[in-house]
Amino acid sequence: MTVRELIDRAPVTRLQVMVIALCFLLNMLDGLDVMAIAYVAPSLSGSLKLSANSLGAVFSAGVIGTTLGALFIAPYADLYGRRTLILSSLLFICVTMTLTGFASSFWEFFLIRLVNGLGIGAMLASLTTMGAEYMPNRHRNLAIGILHSGYLIGATVGGFFAAWLIPAFGWQAVFFAGGIVAMLLAPVIYFFMPESLQFLSERSPPRGLEKFNAIMDRMRLPSCSALPPREMAETLRPGVRALLAPDFKSSTLMVWLAFFATFVSLYFVQSWMPKMVVDAGLDLSYGIYAGVAVNMGGAVGAILLGYWSATAGLHRLITIFLIAGSLSMIVFGFSPTNAIWLLSISLFIGFFMLAGFIGLYVVTARVYPTQVRTTGIGWAVGAGRAGAICSPFLGGLLISLESSKAVNFALFAIPLLIAGLAIWRLRPSKSAAAVLPNPRRVHPSPSKRIHREYQRAVNIAPLRAILGPAP
Repeated sequence: MTVRELIDRAPVTRLQVMVIALCFLLNMLDGLDVMAIAYVAPSLSGSLKLSANSLGAVFSAGVIGTTLGALFIAPYADLYGRRTLILSSLLFICVTMTLTGFASSFWEFFLIRLVNGLGIGAMLASLTTMGAEYMPNRHRNLAIGILHSGYLIGATVGGFFAAWLIPAFGWQAVFFAGGIVAMLLAPVIYFFMPESLQFLSERSPPRGLEKFNAIMDRMRLPSCSALPPREMAETLRPGVRALLAPDFKSSTLMVWLAFFATFVSLYFVQSWMPKMVVDAGLDLSYGIYAGVAVNMGGAVGAILLGYWSATAGLHRLITIFLIAGSLSMIVFGFSPTNAIWLLSISLFIGFFMLAGFIGLYVVTARVYPTQVRTTGIGWAVGAGRAGAICSPFLGGLLISLESSKAVNFALFAIPLLIAGLAIWRLRPSKSAAAVLPNPRRVHPSPSKRIHREYQRAVNIAPLRAILGPAP
Protein backbone atom coordinates (compact mmCIF):
# COMPACT_ATOMS: atom_id res chain seq x y z
CA MET A 1 0.00 0.00 0.00
CA THR A 2 1.00 3.61 -0.53
CA VAL A 3 1.12 5.93 2.46
CA ARG A 4 -2.13 7.52 1.30
CA GLU A 5 -3.91 4.15 1.29
CA LEU A 6 -2.42 3.27 4.67
CA ILE A 7 -3.66 6.50 6.28
CA ASP A 8 -7.07 6.24 4.62
CA ARG A 9 -7.66 2.74 5.99
CA ALA A 10 -6.29 3.25 9.52
CA PRO A 11 -8.19 4.95 12.37
CA VAL A 12 -7.23 8.49 13.32
CA THR A 13 -4.56 8.54 16.04
CA ARG A 14 -3.48 11.06 18.67
CA LEU A 15 -0.46 12.00 16.57
CA GLN A 16 -2.65 13.00 13.62
CA VAL A 17 -4.88 15.08 15.89
CA MET A 18 -1.77 16.70 17.37
CA VAL A 19 -0.47 17.61 13.90
CA ILE A 20 -3.74 19.37 13.07
CA ALA A 21 -3.70 21.11 16.47
CA LEU A 22 -0.14 22.38 15.97
CA CYS A 23 -0.95 23.60 12.45
CA PHE A 24 -4.04 25.29 13.91
CA LEU A 25 -1.90 27.16 16.47
CA LEU A 26 0.58 28.26 13.80
CA ASN A 27 -2.27 29.52 11.66
CA MET A 28 -3.53 31.49 14.67
CA LEU A 29 -0.13 33.18 14.80
CA ASP A 30 -0.33 33.95 11.08
CA GLY A 31 -3.77 35.49 11.56
CA LEU A 32 -2.51 37.67 14.39
CA ASP A 33 0.52 38.75 12.35
CA VAL A 34 -1.36 39.63 9.17
CA MET A 35 -4.23 41.43 10.88
CA ALA A 36 -2.09 43.28 13.43
CA ILE A 37 -1.24 46.00 10.92
CA ALA A 38 -4.94 46.54 10.18
CA TYR A 39 -5.78 46.83 13.88
CA VAL A 40 -3.06 49.42 14.53
CA ALA A 41 -3.77 51.37 11.31
CA PRO A 42 -5.97 54.05 12.96
CA SER A 43 -3.32 54.58 15.67
CA LEU A 44 -0.52 54.77 13.08
CA SER A 45 -2.44 57.44 11.18
CA GLY A 46 -2.28 59.64 14.25
CA SER A 47 1.08 58.85 15.85
CA LEU A 48 3.19 58.66 12.67
CA LYS A 49 0.92 60.87 10.52
CA LEU A 50 0.61 58.27 7.74
CA SER A 51 -1.89 59.09 5.00
CA ALA A 52 -4.35 56.58 3.54
CA ASN A 53 -2.03 56.05 0.56
CA SER A 54 0.94 55.39 2.88
CA LEU A 55 -1.09 52.91 4.94
CA GLY A 56 -2.15 51.17 1.74
CA ALA A 57 1.51 50.82 0.74
CA VAL A 58 2.36 49.33 4.17
CA PHE A 59 -0.50 46.85 3.82
CA SER A 60 0.72 45.91 0.35
CA ALA A 61 4.32 45.45 1.55
CA GLY A 62 3.33 42.50 3.73
CA VAL A 63 1.37 40.99 0.88
CA ILE A 64 4.30 41.38 -1.53
CA GLY A 65 6.51 39.51 0.93
CA THR A 66 3.91 36.79 1.38
CA THR A 67 3.62 36.40 -2.39
CA LEU A 68 7.38 36.01 -2.80
CA GLY A 69 7.50 33.55 0.10
CA ALA A 70 4.68 31.43 -1.34
CA LEU A 71 6.13 31.43 -4.86
CA PHE A 72 9.85 30.96 -4.23
CA ILE A 73 10.34 29.64 -0.67
CA ALA A 74 7.33 27.33 -0.12
CA PRO A 75 8.33 24.94 -2.97
CA TYR A 76 11.46 24.01 -0.99
CA ALA A 77 9.15 22.06 1.33
CA ASP A 78 8.78 19.54 -1.51
CA LEU A 79 12.59 19.18 -1.54
CA TYR A 80 13.68 19.44 2.11
CA GLY A 81 10.55 18.61 4.09
CA ARG A 82 7.43 20.27 5.42
CA ARG A 83 8.61 20.27 9.07
CA THR A 84 11.94 21.90 8.20
CA LEU A 85 10.30 24.78 6.35
CA ILE A 86 7.61 25.30 8.99
CA LEU A 87 10.16 25.59 11.80
CA SER A 88 12.43 27.91 9.79
CA SER A 89 9.49 30.15 8.87
CA LEU A 90 8.34 30.32 12.49
CA LEU A 91 11.73 31.56 13.72
CA PHE A 92 11.78 34.12 10.91
CA ILE A 93 8.31 35.40 11.87
CA CYS A 94 9.35 35.67 15.54
CA VAL A 95 12.24 38.00 14.70
CA THR A 96 10.41 40.19 12.17
CA MET A 97 7.26 40.64 14.31
CA THR A 98 9.41 41.86 17.18
CA LEU A 99 11.29 44.25 14.91
CA THR A 100 7.99 45.71 13.65
CA GLY A 101 7.36 47.05 17.16
CA PHE A 102 10.52 49.15 16.87
CA ALA A 103 9.64 50.72 13.49
CA SER A 104 9.32 54.49 13.64
CA SER A 105 8.89 55.61 10.03
CA PHE A 106 7.06 54.69 6.86
CA TRP A 107 10.08 53.07 5.21
CA GLU A 108 10.96 51.02 8.29
CA PHE A 109 7.41 49.69 8.40
CA PHE A 110 7.42 48.99 4.68
CA LEU A 111 10.71 47.04 4.67
CA ILE A 112 10.07 45.03 7.85
CA ARG A 113 6.56 44.03 6.73
CA LEU A 114 7.98 43.07 3.34
CA VAL A 115 10.54 40.74 4.94
CA ASN A 116 8.01 39.42 7.47
CA GLY A 117 5.73 38.34 4.64
CA LEU A 118 8.36 35.91 3.34
CA GLY A 119 7.92 33.70 6.40
CA ILE A 120 4.12 33.96 6.33
CA GLY A 121 3.91 32.89 2.67
CA ALA A 122 6.27 29.95 3.12
CA MET A 123 4.47 28.68 6.21
CA LEU A 124 0.86 28.87 4.95
CA ALA A 125 1.43 26.47 2.06
CA SER A 126 3.37 24.00 4.22
CA LEU A 127 0.69 23.92 6.93
CA THR A 128 -2.03 23.09 4.41
CA THR A 129 0.10 20.33 2.93
CA MET A 130 0.93 18.85 6.33
CA GLY A 131 -2.73 18.75 7.33
CA ALA A 132 -3.82 17.19 4.03
CA GLU A 133 -1.14 14.49 4.18
CA TYR A 134 -1.76 13.41 7.76
CA MET A 135 -5.54 13.08 7.67
CA PRO A 136 -7.51 10.28 5.95
CA ASN A 137 -9.61 11.14 2.95
CA ARG A 138 -12.86 10.83 4.90
CA HIS A 139 -11.84 13.66 7.29
CA ARG A 140 -9.51 15.74 5.10
CA ASN A 141 -11.93 18.52 4.13
CA LEU A 142 -13.03 19.06 7.72
CA ALA A 143 -9.43 18.91 9.01
CA ILE A 144 -8.21 21.57 6.57
CA GLY A 145 -11.23 23.72 7.38
CA ILE A 146 -10.43 23.50 11.10
CA LEU A 147 -6.73 24.10 10.42
CA HIS A 148 -7.37 27.30 8.48
CA SER A 149 -10.02 28.50 10.90
CA GLY A 150 -7.02 28.98 13.21
CA TYR A 151 -5.98 31.92 11.02
CA LEU A 152 -9.35 33.54 11.57
CA ILE A 153 -9.51 32.76 15.28
CA GLY A 154 -6.01 34.20 15.68
CA ALA A 155 -7.14 37.35 13.93
CA THR A 156 -10.25 37.44 16.16
CA VAL A 157 -8.36 36.94 19.43
CA GLY A 158 -5.75 39.41 18.23
CA GLY A 159 -8.49 41.97 17.68
CA PHE A 160 -9.76 41.68 21.25
CA PHE A 161 -6.22 41.96 22.61
CA ALA A 162 -5.46 44.87 20.28
CA ALA A 163 -8.53 46.73 21.55
CA TRP A 164 -7.08 46.38 25.07
CA LEU A 165 -3.34 46.68 24.38
CA ILE A 166 -3.32 49.75 22.11
CA PRO A 167 -5.01 52.21 24.55
CA ALA A 168 -2.99 50.83 27.49
CA PHE A 169 0.49 50.28 26.03
CA GLY A 170 0.46 51.68 22.48
CA TRP A 171 0.36 49.98 19.10
CA GLN A 172 3.89 48.54 19.56
CA ALA A 173 2.60 46.12 22.21
CA VAL A 174 0.57 44.21 19.59
CA PHE A 175 3.71 43.23 17.66
CA PHE A 176 5.76 42.50 20.78
CA ALA A 177 3.03 40.15 21.98
CA GLY A 178 3.05 38.36 18.61
CA GLY A 179 6.82 37.92 18.77
CA ILE A 180 6.57 36.38 22.25
CA VAL A 181 3.89 33.92 21.08
CA ALA A 182 6.07 32.86 18.13
CA MET A 183 9.07 32.37 20.45
CA LEU A 184 7.01 30.11 22.75
CA LEU A 185 5.71 28.03 19.83
CA ALA A 186 9.16 27.31 18.34
CA PRO A 187 10.29 24.65 20.86
CA VAL A 188 6.85 23.03 20.77
CA ILE A 189 7.09 22.60 17.00
CA TYR A 190 10.69 21.37 17.22
CA PHE A 191 9.92 18.58 19.69
CA PHE A 192 6.39 17.53 18.70
CA MET A 193 5.83 18.23 14.97
CA PRO A 194 6.73 15.12 12.88
CA GLU A 195 7.75 15.14 9.24
CA SER A 196 5.16 14.17 6.64
CA LEU A 197 5.00 10.41 6.01
CA GLN A 198 4.19 11.03 2.37
CA PHE A 199 7.22 13.29 1.96
CA LEU A 200 9.50 10.62 3.46
CA SER A 201 8.03 8.01 1.13
CA GLU A 202 8.23 10.16 -2.01
CA ARG A 203 11.64 11.78 -1.51
CA SER A 204 13.50 9.01 0.41
CA PRO A 205 15.80 11.40 2.36
CA PRO A 206 18.79 10.16 4.42
CA ARG A 207 17.59 7.95 7.30
CA GLY A 208 14.16 8.17 5.71
CA LEU A 209 13.11 4.63 6.67
CA GLU A 210 14.24 5.14 10.27
CA LYS A 211 12.26 8.37 10.57
CA PHE A 212 9.29 6.76 8.81
CA ASN A 213 9.15 3.84 11.24
CA ALA A 214 9.56 6.15 14.25
CA ILE A 215 6.43 8.04 13.15
CA MET A 216 4.61 4.77 12.40
CA ASP A 217 5.37 3.66 15.97
CA ARG A 218 3.88 6.91 17.33
CA MET A 219 0.77 6.18 15.26
CA ARG A 220 0.69 2.61 16.63
CA LEU A 221 1.09 1.12 13.17
CA PRO A 222 3.46 -1.73 12.20
CA SER A 223 6.98 -0.88 11.03
CA CYS A 224 8.03 -1.28 7.39
CA SER A 225 11.08 -3.08 6.04
CA ALA A 226 11.18 -0.60 3.13
CA LEU A 227 9.56 2.72 2.31
CA PRO A 228 6.12 2.34 0.71
CA PRO A 229 5.77 2.90 -3.06
CA ARG A 230 5.13 6.35 -4.49
CA GLU A 231 1.60 7.54 -5.24
CA MET A 232 2.50 8.07 -8.91
CA ALA A 233 4.91 5.99 -10.97
CA GLU A 234 6.55 9.02 -12.58
CA THR A 235 8.59 11.49 -10.54
CA LEU A 236 7.38 15.09 -10.78
CA ARG A 237 10.03 17.71 -10.19
CA PRO A 238 8.76 20.53 -7.94
CA GLY A 239 8.28 23.70 -9.93
CA VAL A 240 5.72 25.66 -11.87
CA ARG A 241 6.34 23.56 -15.01
CA ALA A 242 4.83 20.53 -13.30
CA LEU A 243 1.73 22.56 -12.40
CA LEU A 244 1.25 23.51 -16.06
CA ALA A 245 1.68 19.96 -17.39
CA PRO A 246 -1.28 18.71 -19.50
CA ASP A 247 -2.80 16.78 -16.56
CA PHE A 248 -2.89 19.84 -14.31
CA LYS A 249 -2.93 22.91 -16.58
CA SER A 250 -6.69 23.53 -16.67
CA SER A 251 -7.14 22.98 -12.94
CA THR A 252 -4.11 25.16 -12.16
CA LEU A 253 -5.41 28.12 -14.17
CA MET A 254 -8.87 27.95 -12.55
CA VAL A 255 -7.34 27.69 -9.07
CA TRP A 256 -5.06 30.67 -9.73
CA LEU A 257 -7.96 32.78 -11.00
CA ALA A 258 -10.12 31.88 -7.98
CA PHE A 259 -7.34 32.71 -5.50
CA PHE A 260 -6.48 35.98 -7.27
CA ALA A 261 -10.09 37.22 -7.36
CA THR A 262 -10.88 36.16 -3.79
CA PHE A 263 -7.77 37.83 -2.40
CA VAL A 264 -8.75 41.12 -4.07
CA SER A 265 -12.01 41.20 -2.09
CA LEU A 266 -10.61 39.64 1.06
CA TYR A 267 -7.73 42.05 1.56
CA PHE A 268 -9.91 45.07 0.89
CA VAL A 269 -12.27 43.97 3.68
CA GLN A 270 -9.55 42.96 6.15
CA SER A 271 -7.35 45.99 5.52
CA TRP A 272 -9.89 48.80 5.32
CA MET A 273 -13.03 47.73 7.18
CA PRO A 274 -11.83 48.90 10.64
CA LYS A 275 -10.84 52.34 9.30
CA MET A 276 -13.98 52.73 7.16
CA VAL A 277 -16.19 51.96 10.17
CA VAL A 278 -14.31 54.63 12.17
CA ASP A 279 -14.60 57.10 9.26
CA ALA A 280 -18.35 56.45 9.19
CA GLY A 281 -18.56 58.00 12.66
CA LEU A 282 -18.21 55.07 15.07
CA ASP A 283 -15.64 54.64 17.83
CA LEU A 284 -12.25 52.94 17.19
CA SER A 285 -13.29 49.91 19.26
CA TYR A 286 -16.23 49.31 16.89
CA GLY A 287 -13.85 49.42 13.93
CA ILE A 288 -11.72 46.71 15.53
CA TYR A 289 -14.79 44.66 16.49
CA ALA A 290 -16.01 44.80 12.88
CA GLY A 291 -12.75 43.14 11.83
CA VAL A 292 -13.19 40.64 14.67
CA ALA A 293 -16.74 39.84 13.52
CA VAL A 294 -15.52 39.11 9.97
CA ASN A 295 -12.92 36.65 11.22
CA MET A 296 -15.22 35.07 13.79
CA GLY A 297 -17.87 34.42 11.15
CA GLY A 298 -15.22 32.99 8.84
CA ALA A 299 -13.99 30.55 11.50
CA VAL A 300 -17.49 29.15 12.00
CA GLY A 301 -18.18 29.05 8.26
CA ALA A 302 -14.90 27.26 7.46
CA ILE A 303 -15.62 24.43 9.89
CA LEU A 304 -19.21 24.03 8.67
CA LEU A 305 -18.12 24.09 5.02
CA GLY A 306 -15.57 21.35 5.71
CA TYR A 307 -18.25 19.26 7.43
CA TRP A 308 -20.97 19.80 4.81
CA SER A 309 -18.64 19.18 1.87
CA ALA A 310 -18.40 15.47 2.74
CA THR A 311 -21.92 14.99 1.36
CA ALA A 312 -22.98 18.23 -0.39
CA GLY A 313 -20.10 18.54 -2.88
CA LEU A 314 -17.11 20.81 -2.29
CA HIS A 315 -17.21 22.77 -5.59
CA ARG A 316 -20.90 23.57 -5.29
CA LEU A 317 -20.59 24.74 -1.67
CA ILE A 318 -17.61 26.99 -2.36
CA THR A 319 -19.42 28.61 -5.29
CA ILE A 320 -22.52 29.27 -3.15
CA PHE A 321 -20.44 30.69 -0.29
CA LEU A 322 -18.45 33.05 -2.52
CA ILE A 323 -21.56 34.41 -4.25
CA ALA A 324 -23.31 34.87 -0.88
CA GLY A 325 -20.21 36.68 0.39
CA SER A 326 -20.39 39.05 -2.58
CA LEU A 327 -24.01 39.89 -1.84
CA SER A 328 -23.19 40.44 1.85
CA MET A 329 -20.52 42.98 0.90
CA ILE A 330 -23.01 44.92 -1.21
CA VAL A 331 -25.51 44.96 1.69
CA PHE A 332 -22.78 46.24 4.04
CA GLY A 333 -21.91 49.05 1.65
CA PHE A 334 -25.49 50.35 1.57
CA SER A 335 -26.10 49.82 5.32
CA PRO A 336 -26.76 52.81 7.60
CA THR A 337 -24.22 53.83 10.27
CA ASN A 338 -25.58 51.64 13.04
CA ALA A 339 -23.11 49.70 15.18
CA ILE A 340 -25.26 46.58 15.75
CA TRP A 341 -26.32 46.37 12.09
CA LEU A 342 -22.79 46.82 10.72
CA LEU A 343 -21.33 44.23 13.10
CA SER A 344 -24.06 41.76 12.14
CA ILE A 345 -23.42 42.16 8.41
CA SER A 346 -19.68 41.90 9.06
CA LEU A 347 -20.33 38.51 10.65
CA PHE A 348 -22.17 37.33 7.51
CA ILE A 349 -19.41 38.64 5.23
CA GLY A 350 -16.87 36.61 7.14
CA PHE A 351 -19.06 33.51 7.29
CA PHE A 352 -19.47 33.31 3.52
CA MET A 353 -16.40 35.01 2.05
CA LEU A 354 -13.73 33.62 4.38
CA ALA A 355 -15.23 30.13 4.48
CA GLY A 356 -15.30 30.07 0.68
CA PHE A 357 -11.72 31.33 0.64
CA ILE A 358 -10.53 28.55 2.99
CA GLY A 359 -12.40 26.07 0.80
CA LEU A 360 -9.97 27.03 -1.97
CA TYR A 361 -7.13 25.55 0.09
CA VAL A 362 -9.11 22.31 0.45
CA VAL A 363 -9.65 22.13 -3.31
CA THR A 364 -6.01 22.88 -4.08
CA ALA A 365 -4.75 20.22 -1.67
CA ARG A 366 -6.82 17.70 -3.65
CA VAL A 367 -5.75 18.87 -7.09
CA TYR A 368 -2.04 17.98 -6.80
CA PRO A 369 -0.16 14.81 -5.76
CA THR A 370 2.40 14.70 -2.93
CA GLN A 371 5.42 15.40 -5.14
CA VAL A 372 4.21 18.89 -6.06
CA ARG A 373 1.52 19.57 -3.47
CA THR A 374 3.28 22.32 -1.51
CA THR A 375 4.49 23.83 -4.78
CA GLY A 376 0.91 23.82 -6.08
CA ILE A 377 -0.50 25.39 -2.94
CA GLY A 378 2.36 27.90 -2.76
CA TRP A 379 1.85 29.07 -6.33
CA ALA A 380 -1.92 29.25 -5.82
CA VAL A 381 -1.37 31.45 -2.77
CA GLY A 382 1.21 33.45 -4.74
CA ALA A 383 -1.27 34.01 -7.57
CA GLY A 384 -3.82 35.15 -5.01
CA ARG A 385 -1.39 37.48 -3.27
CA ALA A 386 -0.81 39.21 -6.58
CA GLY A 387 -4.43 40.35 -6.25
CA ALA A 388 -3.91 41.19 -2.59
CA ILE A 389 -0.93 43.41 -3.43
CA CYS A 390 -3.03 45.83 -5.44
CA SER A 391 -6.20 45.52 -3.34
CA PRO A 392 -5.21 47.59 -0.26
CA PHE A 393 -3.55 50.20 -2.47
CA LEU A 394 -6.63 50.53 -4.68
CA GLY A 395 -8.79 50.70 -1.57
CA GLY A 396 -6.64 53.53 -0.20
CA LEU A 397 -6.86 55.33 -3.53
CA LEU A 398 -10.66 55.11 -3.60
CA ILE A 399 -10.90 56.31 0.01
CA SER A 400 -8.56 59.25 -0.70
CA LEU A 401 -10.85 60.18 -3.62
CA GLU A 402 -13.70 60.23 -1.07
CA SER A 403 -15.80 57.63 -2.87
CA SER A 404 -18.73 56.36 -0.82
CA LYS A 405 -18.77 53.20 1.27
CA ALA A 406 -21.46 51.76 -1.00
CA VAL A 407 -19.36 52.23 -4.16
CA ASN A 408 -16.23 50.78 -2.55
CA PHE A 409 -17.89 47.61 -1.31
CA ALA A 410 -19.89 47.10 -4.52
CA LEU A 411 -16.74 47.30 -6.66
CA PHE A 412 -14.78 44.88 -4.46
CA ALA A 413 -17.71 42.43 -4.36
CA ILE A 414 -17.35 41.70 -8.08
CA PRO A 415 -14.15 39.60 -7.79
CA LEU A 416 -15.95 37.16 -5.45
CA LEU A 417 -18.46 36.43 -8.22
CA ILE A 418 -15.59 35.72 -10.62
CA ALA A 419 -13.95 33.38 -8.09
CA GLY A 420 -17.21 31.48 -7.62
CA LEU A 421 -17.54 30.91 -11.37
CA ALA A 422 -13.90 29.75 -11.61
CA ILE A 423 -14.43 27.09 -8.93
CA TRP A 424 -17.70 26.04 -10.57
CA ARG A 425 -15.77 25.34 -13.77
CA LEU A 426 -12.88 23.58 -11.99
CA ARG A 427 -12.58 19.92 -12.83
CA PRO A 428 -9.84 17.87 -11.09
CA SER A 429 -7.27 16.27 -13.39
CA LYS A 430 -7.31 12.52 -13.98
CA SER A 431 -4.04 12.11 -12.07
CA ALA A 432 -5.35 13.99 -9.06
CA ALA A 433 -8.64 12.11 -9.10
CA ALA A 434 -6.77 8.81 -9.05
CA VAL A 435 -4.60 9.88 -6.09
CA LEU A 436 -7.21 11.81 -4.08
CA PRO A 437 -10.69 10.34 -4.58
CA ASN A 438 -13.80 12.39 -4.10
CA PRO A 439 -14.95 12.24 -0.46
CA ARG A 440 -18.54 11.74 -1.62
CA ARG A 441 -17.50 8.31 -2.86
CA VAL A 442 -16.06 7.48 0.53
CA HIS A 443 -19.09 8.81 2.43
CA PRO A 444 -22.34 8.10 0.57
CA SER A 445 -25.53 9.69 1.77
CA PRO A 446 -27.41 8.02 4.67
CA SER A 447 -30.06 6.60 2.34
CA LYS A 448 -27.42 5.02 0.13
CA ARG A 449 -25.63 3.55 3.15
CA ILE A 450 -28.90 1.98 4.39
CA HIS A 451 -29.59 0.57 0.92
CA ARG A 452 -26.05 -0.83 0.69
CA GLU A 453 -26.36 -2.57 4.09
CA TYR A 454 -29.73 -4.00 3.04
CA GLN A 455 -28.16 -5.41 -0.10
CA ARG A 456 -25.47 -7.07 1.96
CA ALA A 457 -28.03 -8.52 4.35
CA VAL A 458 -30.27 -10.07 1.71
CA ASN A 459 -27.27 -11.72 0.04
CA ILE A 460 -26.50 -13.71 3.19
CA ALA A 461 -27.71 -17.23 2.37
CA PRO A 462 -29.98 -17.84 5.42
CA LEU A 463 -31.75 -14.51 4.86
CA ARG A 464 -32.07 -14.68 1.09
CA ALA A 465 -34.98 -17.10 1.23
CA ILE A 466 -36.86 -14.84 3.65
CA LEU A 467 -36.13 -11.42 2.19
CA GLY A 468 -35.92 -12.30 -1.46
CA PRO A 469 -33.25 -11.23 -3.99
CA ALA A 470 -31.48 -7.93 -3.56
CA PRO A 471 -33.09 -5.06 -5.51
